Amino acid sequence: MSAGNAARSGRETMSVEDALQTMLDGGGLQTEHFDSLPETVQPVVLKKTVCYIVCAVIFNEKNEVLMVQEAKLECHGRWYLPAGRMERSESIVEAMRREVKEEAGLDCQPITLLLVEEQGPQWIRFVLLAEETGGSLKTEAEADSESLQAKWWDRESPLPLRGRDILCLIDAGFKYVKKPWFPPALPIDVPCHTVCQRLLLTFSSPGGELWVLSSGEEEDPRLPVAVSDRALALTWTTQRLMRECMPSSFRKLRLKTWGILGVQHNGRSPGKTDGVCFNTLVSVEQSVLGDDASQPPFVENPKFRWHKVDSPQAREKIEQRLSSGSVIPVRSFF
Repeated sequence: MSAGNAARSGRETMSVEDALQTMLDGGGLQTEHFDSLPETVQPVVLKKTVCYIVCAVIFNEKNEVLMVQEAKLECHGRWYLPAGRMERSESIVEAMRREVKEEAGLDCQPITLLLVEEQGPQWIRFVLLAEETGGSLKTEAEADSESLQAKWWDRESPLPLRGRDILCLIDAGFKYVKKPWFPPALPIDVPCHTVCQRLLLTFSSPGGELWVLSSGEEEDPRLPVAVSDRALALTWTTQRLMRECMPSSFRKLRLKTWGILGVQHNGRSPGKTDGVCFNTLVSVEQSVLGDDASQPPFVENPKFRWHKVDSPQAREKIEQRLSSGSVIPVRSFF
């Protein structure tokens, strides 16, 4: 689903099964309610309280990767992927295209989000796989404050790198080009004022039954949304919600964050819609012998309940994502 696709609205008509289908198909959902929050929640402001980085991985027909030579004093002359900070009012894709044009001289179009890296909600890097659509490689004669030049790198010839952190990003891009392990997923144009996660939190029984955690009123359930803590990893958000949901059994459970199904961002109204919502796939298992493994953990908080997935199509899609790890990876630097 492209960045221009609208989110599903009309919360009064959307069931949990509808929400599941939307998320699994790469769509977005309006973020109207928060079910788990830190002590204080304020709208995030790009370049003040949050920093978003975009990074592009682009290959040519020879499987060479696009690299730019840095002009910054602290890393002058060294090479890196086209990357930089997002500006106010930009979408993630617009920022990526701008950075590639400024630093490498090329036009490009995105293929998919490749992975997300984070140091908590204050610093997030969006890595996109993209392809060249025009322009010309920046030469030494065109050097400016953005970069000194650009070139295609065969990944074997010696090249002084600004940082080796990009090697795993290049490897991930090459792996995806050879054999995609998740459906192409681009940022979804849906506004949000904070950094949060919408959780597709699953429990599977040995008998093949599947439940997802829901929140809200029993007659109008929804998938839970949790706001990220300012100084903690994004994935910690799920643990906080689970502690609130089932405090007595929380320590007996095994939680696994598989990755991201979709990223929702708008940013058109600086200071009001600078947030990001990550639609995240998480599984939970009983870890203590003797507990009834055929039933999901007991929910103590009346705001939450388990919803049994009746739709064979939704159940099959969720199981496929879990069995194959078919999600956008998220990497934490905590």
